[in-house]
Amino acid sequence: MESIINIYCDESCHLPNDGQKSMVLGALWCFKKKAHAHNQAIAKLKAKHHLSPFFEIKWTKVSAGKLNFYRELIDYFSDKPALGFRAWVISDKSVLNHPEFKQTHDDWYYKMYFYLLRNLISRGREHHIYLDIKDTRSRKKLSKLHDVLSNANYDFAKEIITKIQHVHSHDIGLMQLADLLIGAVSYHERGLTGNAAKENIVRLIKQRTGLSLKKNTLPSEKKFNLCIWHPNSGGFENA
Repeated sequence: MESIINIYCDESCHLPNDGQKSMVLGALWCFKKKAHAHNQAIAKLKAKHHLSPFFEIKWTKVSAGKLNFYRELIDYFSDKPALGFRAWVISDKSVLNHPEFKQTHDDWYYKMYFYLLRNLISRGREHHIYLDIKDTRSRKKLSKLHDVLSNANYDFAKEIITKIQHVHSHDIGLMQLADLLIGAVSYHERGLTGNAAKENIVRLIKQRTGLSLKKNTLPSEKKFNLCIWHPNSGGFENA
């Protein structure tokens, strides 16, 4: 049995003063032994649609001219049983009150990552977690996240979560696919309209998953797991 799981993480609208009401953290997972094949398949899709191997898949780049390419990516994800996604949706950042909970926005951000990832960690398997790098100051917080996740799983020797590191998303097709799924969830959560191609992708995700993208899935859902978290003045106890 394959024992190592790769988890690729990214986020949308995570800055405190970006003018966006909601925020989405997401994680795409697969078995490590299949990661290369998935990345190769994504590269072949780029070639099929006459895109450069260095073209970075991003939600912000979804357009009518590339719609068929992005639809095929969603179909690829949907057709692979051992390729899963989990999104943690913060519905309203405006009510956050970090001083009340004696935390910074960065502290809270990593707490949210803890809640995103905890349902994806299972005893008896080894996990490699990759986060898209945002700045050069995050290494210490990444180490703290590793400690918190490991301790929550009684993994004091770090035998369950053996690797957690920053990577550049432009190097990894699966990380780029995570960005696409996160972007779609975020676009829908914010009630945005006006981009027919993006609306098409959101509809396709709803069709392929059978979800409204407005309600929580069961915590045990593996393929497309969704949690809509409603902040309580910046707290996270009700997660």
